[in-house]
Amino acid sequence: MRFKLISCEVLFREMCHACAHSPHQVDLEFLPKGLHDLGGKPMAAKIQEAVDRTPEGMYQAILLGYGLCGNGLDGLTARHTPLVLPRAHDCIALLMGSGERHQAYFEENPGTYYRSTGWLERGKGLQQLTPNTMGFDESLEALIGKYGDDNGRYLYEEMTRYRSQYRKLTFIETGLEASGKFIDEAAAEARERGWSFERLAGDLAWLRRLVDGEWTDGEFVVAAPGQRIAASFDARVLKVLS
Repeated sequence: MRFKLISCEVLFREMCHACAHSPHQVDLEFLPKGLHDLGGKPMAAKIQEAVDRTPEGMYQAILLGYGLCGNGLDGLTARHTPLVLPRAHDCIALLMGSGERHQAYFEENPGTYYRSTGWLERGKGLQQLTPNTMGFDESLEALIGKYGDDNGRYLYEEMTRYRSQYRKLTFIETGLEASGKFIDEAAAEARERGWSFERLAGDLAWLRRLVDGEWTDGEFVVAAPGQRIAASFDARVLKVLS
């Protein structure tokens, strides 16, 4: 079979590895991580554009290398080719290998911030498509330069308040890091922010099942032409609407 994969570039290494071992022909297209910065409907609209420009009749399915991602996949519609999406909230669950493992780790390790190779080498911020917007990772110096001393300091304080919720940084190690620089960078970030640091073994089996065509209902949602994907707001994460 021949599939088209449309994926977030955060999963670039992992998806390339999975596709290289797939028994099927998989054509890959990666979209910028900065789509997440658009949020919800604007993000879904950009992914829908990629779906819609996929030629009709060429593929048996369009695979989506995403999770629900803050409702960024909600409303995505299959046109002439079925859409296949993992029942995951985000890429962290995909890198951990299952929603259950992700949920268990989340409950046992509250206040954890996650990193992976893709989250480091593809840019830590989420401003790639919106360079003129205020990014939550802008430095104090950059904000002061843009908005003046008082306003800059106020904005920096407000935009970094989220960091107080975190106490730990976990690097998901998939075995595709090629060198120790990504682990070292994540560990340095944890030290800089005063957080503890953990290396967690990832599991790429879920991604392999996506590109291998092993789409069980418990792990994947499949939208036939004319159907759309929607958030289900329950343990199944996603559902299909006609």
